[in-house]
This record gives sequence, C-alpha cells and structure tokens, in this order.
Amino acid sequence: MSSRSIRRIAAATLAAGAALGAAALPASAQNNSHQAAAFRPAVVISGVQADSPGFDDRSNYSLNREWIDVTNTSRRSVNLDGWTLSDEDGHTYTFRHYRLDGRSTVRVHTGVGRDTYRDVYQDRRNYVWDNRSDTATLRNDHGRFIDDASWSGGRHHDGRGHDGNQHDRRL
Repeated sequence: MSSRSIRRIAAATLAAGAALGAAALPASAQNNSHQAAAFRPAVVISGVQADSPGFDDRSNYSLNREWIDVTNTSRRSVNLDGWTLSDEDGHTYTFRHYRLDGRSTVRVHTGVGRDTYRDVYQDRRNYVWDNRSDTATLRNDHGRFIDDASWSGGRHHDGRGHDGNQHDRRL
C-alpha cells in the first residue's frame, strides 16, 4: 500500500470520526438537559403565611393561621420522614412518618392540631415566622438543601397555594 493510500484512509477515518462526534454532540447535550431536569427538586416551598391574619394573641387559632405550604411537583410520592423546615432563628420542624403524594401540597401550621394528609402541626405555643422578614428553609433527611422562601416588608403569600393554585416561591 502506498503512503498516499494510507494518508487518504487516515483522512477519511478522521473525517468520519469528526462527523460522528458532531452528530453525537446534540444527543449528548440533550441527555444532559434531561438529566438536569431529572435532578430538579420535586419538592418546593410553594406558599407562606408568616403573619397570622388578625391580632397576634398567641391563641391556637392564631398560631395555626401562620403556615408554610410544601408542594410535591412530581407525579411520584416523596417520603418526607426526617426532612426539616426551619427559620433563620433555628426553629426547626421535622416531618415524622409523612409521605407527600405526587402533585400534592401539605400545609405546615405553627400551632397544635391533629396531623392529616393535607395539614401537619408543629405543636408550638409561640409564633415561628417573623412577620417582617424571614427565610423558610427545607432540607431533606440528609440535611441537604432542597428549597427556601424569603420575604420582607410585610408582603406575604395570599394563601391560595394550599389548593394547588398560584404558587409564589419568592415573596
């Protein structure tokens, strides 16, 4: 075989490899975007009512009108056992034996009550969330950050997140 033939074969092989690599690049980029979408958090803080409507008289009724909504945006249920919801001052609520169904919301109330599939209670006798500014942080059972919601200036969520409508994350 002549050196000219070898060079032609080598050039053809390199060209084919470059074409194959260029064709594979979009598929590879597409796979990465699908992988990134798969790792997006499925559980988010979807609503906040930090300032209990009416007088802050520390009654259980008033305490339970202060809440955080946590929503599972995926179709699959998520086991929240051991997950935590905390404020900037370190007040922490830990979910116990709770599974959040797909495309569902649970409301975490501050006061005392009986847990249901839609509402859980921190069983506290004092307010947790600062009315003027605070940050609610959600972490999984390994302590990894999942989501947070911050507010300032007395602006709060309007309360429509509990039924699955209009989810404002940053307030």
